[in-house]
Amino acid sequence: MTVLSIVLQSLLVLYYVFSGTAKVIGAKYWTDMFQHLGLPSWFRVVTGLVQLLGAAVLIAGYWYAGAIGWAGIWLGVTMLAAFLVHLKAKDPIGKSSPALVFAAINIALIVLHADQLAHPFA
Repeated sequence: MTVLSIVLQSLLVLYYVFSGTAKVIGAKYWTDMFQHLGLPSWFRVVTGLVQLLGAAVLIAGYWYAGAIGWAGIWLGVTMLAAFLVHLKAKDPIGKSSPALVFAAINIALIVLHADQLAHPFA
């Protein structure tokens, strides 16, 4: 595993643990954001759980490098969907771009670990 991969992986773990927990517990920022996007409250909780699961797989990736690529796919798709929802809501680029940036970081991890996707726990 490269230093770049570990740095990106660690950044994503921190973000998704923080963000996922905030969504699950109903932090005001995320409650307001999902309301603005026209999404139901239960979907905020599901999104938080999706992020926490992805963070857990990223953490497992410290021991099983092949898991990192799968976590990247899981979380990358989530972030691309978030970006599209922001576009649909006609949010300015400042509100839309974080989801796209995190999608790009996930894609970078997928590329870095593409050769290990066939054996995630080897």
